[in-house]
Amino acid sequence: MRSDVTHFQCRISDEIAFINLIRPDRKNPLTFDSYAELRDWFRDLKYADDVHAVVFGSNGGNFSSGGDVHDIIGPLTRMDMKELLQFTRMTGDLVKAMIHCGKPIIAAIDGVCVGAGAIIAMASDLRIATPSARVAFLFNRVGLAGCDMGACSILPRIIGYGRASELLYLGRSMSAEEGERWGFFNNLAEPEDLEAAASDLAKRIVAGPTFANSITKTMLVQEWSMTIDQAIEAEAQAQAICMQGNDFKKAFDAFVAKEKPVFGGN
Repeated sequence: MRSDVTHFQCRISDEIAFINLIRPDRKNPLTFDSYAELRDWFRDLKYADDVHAVVFGSNGGNFSSGGDVHDIIGPLTRMDMKELLQFTRMTGDLVKAMIHCGKPIIAAIDGVCVGAGAIIAMASDLRIATPSARVAFLFNRVGLAGCDMGACSILPRIIGYGRASELLYLGRSMSAEEGERWGFFNNLAEPEDLEAAASDLAKRIVAGPTFANSITKTMLVQEWSMTIDQAIEAEAQAQAICMQGNDFKKAFDAFVAKEKPVFGGN
């Protein structure tokens, strides 16, 4: 998996990709270029054999302030409908790429996490935050609808319809305590422990059956639009595929030998 990116930082270590937005002096805003490069990177990740988990981290005490006011917001006010739709589809494609990349994504959130930054956190599989983290879906506050980049579909599935409605209608900040209580955050960590907590979680995932983890992520997404009967049948097929893999046999052999299995991702 390539780490030679330009518009965000990327480091790959022990089958984990550690990425974060840049320009901490501006609370790590997104630009047209960083949107596109992240989209392409997550699309390529689906086919990468050297990365099995992603930690999307904070930088300089903040996660992201969302779309850059000067680089994105200003130009958007001067675009025609065709250009605007090209932009909104491109930002949505980033979320699609994250959801369909086949690798678990952990968002490590400190400080400001708003707008498109909140969407990136939402589109991740797991979220760890510091007590000072503040998440806000600000679209309503700038005169836009809350239905941005899949928010009206994904957010209610995480925190429930009523709570999601409150955040999307009002654009108010969700505190770290609320986020943990509502299930948006899996847990909280002090700022000095945030990166280590996210890294430890990623290492636990990578030490597991990574092919099976990829199947789990795929089914979590695909079953949104399935009936119960369809989901049960799809899971039967998915599990049968996993049962043909070496990791399933390794787990059985380790159990018999009273040892801890060492998975190979196949």
